[in-house]
Formats: sequence, C-alpha cells, structure tokens
Amino acid sequence: MNTQRSFVLAFDTANEVIAIGLGKLDAATQSIECVASVEVEARRASNTQLLPRIDELCAQAGVGRGEIACVAVGRGPGSFTGVRIALACAKGIASALEVGLVGVSSLDAVAWGAWKASERGSLLVVADAMRREVYPVEYRLSDAGVERVTTDRVIKAEAFAEELDASGGSDRLIAGDALRKYADLFEGAGALLPEALWTPTGAGLLMALRASWRAGECDPLDAERHDPAFALPVYTRLSDAEENERQRLARADGALAGKRGSRHVTMNDTAIANARANGEGIAYKPLDARHVADVAALEAAVMGTDAWNGALVADELGRADRVWWAAYAADPKMPLSAEAPLVGYAGGWVVDGDLQILKVGVDPAWRRHGIARVLLARVADDARNLGARTSSLEVRAANAGAQALYAALGYEVLGRRPRYYSDGEDALIMQGPLPTITLAAVPNGAVADARSGYVSGPGATEVAPYGESDVIATNHPLILAIESSCDETAAAVIDGGGVLRSDVVATQVDFHARFGGVVPEIASRKHIEAICGVCDEALDVAAASLGRSSLRWRDLDAVAVTYAPGLVGALVVGVAFAKGAAWGVDIPFIVVNHLEGHLYANKIGRPDFAPPAVVSLVSGGNTMLVYMADWGDYRVLGTTIDDAVGEAFDKVAKALGLGYPGGPVVSKFAAEGDPDAIPFPRAMLHSGDLRFSLSGLKTAVVTYINNERAAGRELNVPDICASFTAAVVDVQVAKARAALRETGAPTFCLGGGVAANPTLRAAYEQMCAEEGVRLVMPPLASCGDNAGMIAEVALDRYRAGAFSPLSTDALAHGDLEVPY
Repeated sequence: MNTQRSFVLAFDTANEVIAIGLGKLDAATQSIECVASVEVEARRASNTQLLPRIDELCAQAGVGRGEIACVAVGRGPGSFTGVRIALACAKGIASALEVGLVGVSSLDAVAWGAWKASERGSLLVVADAMRREVYPVEYRLSDAGVERVTTDRVIKAEAFAEELDASGGSDRLIAGDALRKYADLFEGAGALLPEALWTPTGAGLLMALRASWRAGECDPLDAERHDPAFALPVYTRLSDAEENERQRLARADGALAGKRGSRHVTMNDTAIANARANGEGIAYKPLDARHVADVAALEAAVMGTDAWNGALVADELGRADRVWWAAYAADPKMPLSAEAPLVGYAGGWVVDGDLQILKVGVDPAWRRHGIARVLLARVADDARNLGARTSSLEVRAANAGAQALYAALGYEVLGRRPRYYSDGEDALIMQGPLPTITLAAVPNGAVADARSGYVSGPGATEVAPYGESDVIATNHPLILAIESSCDETAAAVIDGGGVLRSDVVATQVDFHARFGGVVPEIASRKHIEAICGVCDEALDVAAASLGRSSLRWRDLDAVAVTYAPGLVGALVVGVAFAKGAAWGVDIPFIVVNHLEGHLYANKIGRPDFAPPAVVSLVSGGNTMLVYMADWGDYRVLGTTIDDAVGEAFDKVAKALGLGYPGGPVVSKFAAEGDPDAIPFPRAMLHSGDLRFSLSGLKTAVVTYINNERAAGRELNVPDICASFTAAVVDVQVAKARAALRETGAPTFCLGGGVAANPTLRAAYEQMCAEEGVRLVMPPLASCGDNAGMIAEVALDRYRAGAFSPLSTDALAHGDLEVPY
C-alpha cells in the first residue's frame, strides 16, 4: 500500500442533493476522521456539478488526488439516473487512481446523519422512488451506533402508510426525501426530523463506510478486494419492460408465442419470438405459463419424489418477489419457435435481501453445456435488481457435481439439514454472492485479426500488430475513447499517428432481443456493469499493440467520450465515467458528437480520405444526407421526417416474426428473394428535396403481411424482405445521387449501422461508378456504434485543443451543424 494514500473520497447523488465527504483513514483503529463535508442542492444537475464540487472540496481541504486511497459511493436506492451518475463517476475515478471502490447504502448515510445529529431511538427513512412509491428502511439508533432493522424494498406510498397505521408505534423518528411529497401520509406515524436530515451527507457516508469496515464487510485500503468493476447500484425493482413482460408471461394465453402463422398478427404479438439461441443452440428467456407443463415433466424426470407439480410452478409466475428463467433448444439462425423443447429451468425467491434458489433443473441430454450456470446467472441478475445481495440454496449431500458447480460460483457450505429430502437424504445449506453475467469485451470486427498482425478485408481497420515496439515509445498523444450512446459499451485507444491500438465492444443485444428493440433502462444498467471491463480490455489490447507490458490510465494524454446524441441515460454513464477518469489522472476531457463519429468512421482503414464529400448516415435512429465541406464543417441536406431506416428494418422484421435486430435477418432473407415481387411504395422519391420518409413504407409492408395471412396464403418471406429492401434502397440511392449533383462533391461516403447492408452498399457502388465519384465506405465492423470512430474524432479535437470542462453533461440531441 502507498503510505501517501490515506484519504477516502465519498459522494452520493441518489436524490436532489449532492453529498461529498473527505475522510482520513486510520487502519489501526478502523476509524475515519471527517476532514471536509459538503451538501449541495443539485436539482437534476448532478452530472454537471459533481466533479467541480469534488475538485473544489479537495482543493479547500488540501487533499491531492494522489492521497486518495479509496472511493466510497452511495449506491442507492434512489433515482436510477442519479445513482448511476455517482457510480459511473466513482468507477472512473477509482479506475484511474487504481484504488478500491466501496458502495454504501444511501439510506444508511441518512440514518448516520441523523445519529450524528444526536437523534436516538427508532428511525424510519423513506426515500422517494417516483411513481408514487417509496424506499422504506427502519433503523435503531443508540449511543453505540446505527443498526439496520429491515432490508431495501420498494412499495406504494399509500400502501406503506397503511402498514405504519397497522403497526402503531408513533414514537418513531422519520426522515427521507419522500417526505417532500408524502409528509401528510407519514406525519401521524412519528416525529418528522428537520429537513436538513432528510438526505445523505458527506459525514453520513463516511460513517456508513466506517461501520461497514468495522463489521468486516469492506476494507477501504484493499483495492484488490474492491475492484470498481464489481460495484453495482441498488434498484429494488426490474425495469418497466421486464415487469410488464413477466405479467404477460404469467398468463397462459395464445398471445404469448407461436402466432406467426395466424391470419392477423401485430408486431407486438411476435415480440416473444425475438429471443435467439446462442452458438450451442440454446436460447434463454423468462419462463412463461405455456411451458409450465414442460417444467413439471422435466422436474419429475430429474427431481424424483421432490419434484414440484405444474400447479406449484404456475403459482410462482407473476409474483413480484419471484424470478424464473428457462432454456430452450433452438436453431441459432432463427427466432425462438413456440415448439422449441425446454431443456432447463431455474427459479428463485427474493426475501430480506437474499436470493433463495428454489429450483435448478437441466435435461440430462443437455448437461455439460453450462446451462445451469447461465440460468443461475440470469436469475441472479434479476434478483440483484430486486434488491438481493446474497444467495442461498439447499443441495443434496451426495450430489457432488452440483456442489462443485455452486462452489465454483462462490457458494460455501454453512450447515446441514438432516433428512431434508423426501427419501431421507440430508441437505447442505450453501450461501454465496450472486452469480454474475459479464458482458464480454471483444475486439471490434477486423481488429480481432490484429493478434496475428493481419488485418482482413477491403478498407479494414488499421491496427498495429501485437509485439511491434519500434514505433511506439513517443507516439503521443494516446487517447482512450468511450462510446455508450445506445446498447453497445465500447472503448478504443488511438495514438498520435492515427493508429487504432485497440477497439473493443461489449454488446447487450441478448438483453434487448426478447423485447424486439432497445429498452433504455436496461441499456443504462448494462453500461454501468460493463464499462470498467471494456476500458480495461481496451487498455490491455493497446498495451500489447504498443509492445508494452501494460498501459495505465496515467499513461494517457486524454479521455474522450460520446456526449450526444443518443439515449440520454446510456450517454450519462459514459460521460460520468470518462469525466471521473479524466479528473483522476488530471488529463484533458474531450466530448464527441456521435454523428460526427460516423462521418469519421470513413477514415478507419482509409487514412487518405478527406472532405469534401456527401455522406449518407443511415442507422436505427438517424437517416440523413450530410455535406462535409471540411472536417468539422457540416451541412445537413435532408433527414427523415418520421422513422429512420434501421427502425423500419427492425419493425418489418418484428412484423414477420424474424427477431431482433432486424437488419441482418432481413438482409439474409432478401438475398434469396425477388426485389420486384411486390410493388411497395417509394416514399418521397419525387418530392423534389432530400428528405426521407419510412413510416408509410413500413405500414404498407405490415398491411401486406396481414392481408396475406387474412387470405390464408403462406408468406413468401424472402420476396417480402427483398421487395422492402429494394424500396428502401431505391429512395436512398436516388437522393444520394441528387445530393452529389447538387453539391458537386467528388466523394460519397456511408455511416451508421445500416451502412453494412449488402444491397445498399452494392447499389451505392453502382451509383458512384455511374456518377464518376469516389466511393469510401467504412469497414463493416465500423458501420455500427463503435469507439474507434469516436477516437478518430477525439484525436483531431485534441490537436485543436478542443477540450471540455468537467461540468459537461450528456445530451439526447446534438445538431451536427453546430460546432461544439
């Protein structure tokens, strides 16, 4: 341990107040002396105020970054976005400083704040959970300290007020920011503390950390034990999409699955088909009521006399504190069929912060595929979002295989229950941490081939081969760039020569596929889980490419991040993390417009490319033509007035029951179909301007599908896909041709996920040949969201000194024409 590091930095943004504390650590006594503490009303501006306030407090206290030995952060419960802002920033700071990150309860910090104010007795903390709900936790405050009585949960404010009325005991003390809305509901249940004690304080965070330290739950001086990657928020509930999904799945009606052959199918009817199998032919999704009988049959086969019957399993579904997942054997190339056989299942019950594993079963013919491990991780992932922090289970004393699996997941034997099973066999009681799902950070497309020093494909990404060290020692600046605008968590490192030293991505597609599209709340949650691992991998890959044993945050010259446009909750994670890391090692912070990144993607593998050019940006969220007069000088020639191209592909795929994402699967079928088979409309083809419209085309395709089904005719999916694609491509190419003639640009480029569409690329090749202009296209892997393109922009902005303050926030919208 570095003896110069003896301070802890603690902060919380779980509600409308930013709380920051600086404490001096004493390992001998496990004590923390509060050196400085400040609380500031944030009013939904936490991401703009947090780091400037931290910087100010450290300066006032005379504490330098190099003296910080640990970061502590309020992990909620509270505002989902507020909690993620603090946690992402804390992960960035702790990662850059190479210190541990310890999460503490935001509500515990409130309780300790009341204790510091000399309050004693029974305390109720009620935090605002929005949606007319509250997070209530009860404590006992004595001279010895604070004792938590109940675990985190979420409940309707009125329902909880009724609980309090029934329990009596008006001698309790009450605090929490929910009182700002619901004071009238709770004032009869106890004495309301002064408003200054309703929210976390810096001192309260430090005392909560000290209590956890003395209880053996953490060690602020042990960085290895408290890897920032493993710190996660407390949510206490699933996302709205997941909650609604479970309600639908609990109903055994025909709308759940298998209706692609019916005579009238809406896009929502087919959403259940979006789950896809992995490479081993196994698909995972929450258990639905239609498969209860299959679970019961498999139970009888593998559990013997301890098997649950169908009624017991059915009774579990739809309960707010239960989580059940299932595994099916399926064709990886196709959406999950309603007839896919069930090969495994697992269920758990969340009670008092513990996930109690109720059942795990796998078809003997499908064992040794890791199914039980994945099912447990999926159940645990949901349980964690419901407030669980630990997991427990019973296993047969003679079942050595299952015990080995659980031991590998971190479970330990706590005791034995004699004659627990119906045949008299003992059960071992095991408890451990919640199994986790780690989003794999993998090289982005052609970058993967850099391990052998070979970059494949025309226009592939330029990456220096691993082990080459003769060009690197002084090739600065080194910039790490982060991309988190939608559902890909990505990071890349670029050097001063414009060479991408790494470009890695962790995709969330499996978590969104079953909903038929990206769920913003799930995307934000997965970004906070993946961002540390993705950045670590980017640094490691870059180090190998640079011929170094390691590359650390302190070796970088700047940190860059996408700040707009995109899903604001997803962007917030990347921005807060990047700002935290930049502050931690005191290097410049650079923001990048996501759309400009797609323009710069054309430089990847084509370093000679330069404006002027016309660019077609086609993705799930954007469809536009842009004239690039120069780097940083852009004019939008035309955009879509409704749906984006990628969105239209997804909706058509959904209507056909082909799964998500729609672009690749529609392209696959289109290659086998007749593009002239169905005369779908070419919207705005002759509008006389460069605008687009996709909504009418999407509606025409869905109407055609439903009319064919109503007539009892089998759908010719390849012809539908080919004809739809042709309608899209014809308009895109015609408008691009007009833009080239209007501007006189000598070059035409592509950008965005749909730029990978083979039919579109081929059509543009033909058009450019006819018009006599140069065609530049990004490598396929660089068409979708990636950090390599953000790094390319960041390098130019670094050279121009275009740095941003740490008060910069994420923006859902960003005008490409406006300099930033």
